[in-house]
Amino acid sequence: MQLSKIIKKRLIIFTRYPEPGKTKTRMIGALGEIGAANLQRQMTEHTLAQAQLLQEFCPVSIEVRFASGDKQLMQQWLGDDIDCLAQGEGDLGQKMAYSLLSAFQNQIESVVIIGSDCPGLTPQLIAQAFQQLDLGSDLVLGSAIDGGYYLIALSKFIPELFTGISWGSDRVLAQTVAIAHKLNLIISYLPPLADVDRPEDLPIWEQTQKEC
Repeated sequence: MQLSKIIKKRLIIFTRYPEPGKTKTRMIGALGEIGAANLQRQMTEHTLAQAQLLQEFCPVSIEVRFASGDKQLMQQWLGDDIDCLAQGEGDLGQKMAYSLLSAFQNQIESVVIIGSDCPGLTPQLIAQAFQQLDLGSDLVLGSAIDGGYYLIALSKFIPELFTGISWGSDRVLAQTVAIAHKLNLIISYLPPLADVDRPEDLPIWEQTQKEC
């Protein structure tokens, strides 16, 4: 492969294998175990489709980091051409840090991490995150309305951003930004979007399906 053809940007999608009873557990009361798993499946497929649309105008490799299931099940579901890797052990911060370190150790120059819970995330917004890194930002954050973030982008490994964070709380974004300020990082922000985590969030997903 010619050096000029090597892709230096990576998009990492964090998701979970859609096994009933083990995914979207906060939705089980409203949708049942199978319905919640189907929602996980549909939202992951939607997110992957957005990522593949991004590839049409932005040179980026896609990596899926999964919990539950195994590599064979993931590739039977998403296809053999999708690079699927286990998230590993630890809390969410440790898992994200591990995926970032792995990417940067493999000569990737900029990384965007997203989940599969934000149907409003478009290829254009992901491309904007990569562009902000190219323009000199150290950190790009897509703030979620619930106080977390739906996207984080870095051009180097900064492990401090993933420790001492109250994962799953409404303080994730604020705590991350506070650490970034202490490190004197240049931060860029994407527009706030809503995650679909609870039954009251389902109209957001339903509206996305209507628009597709």
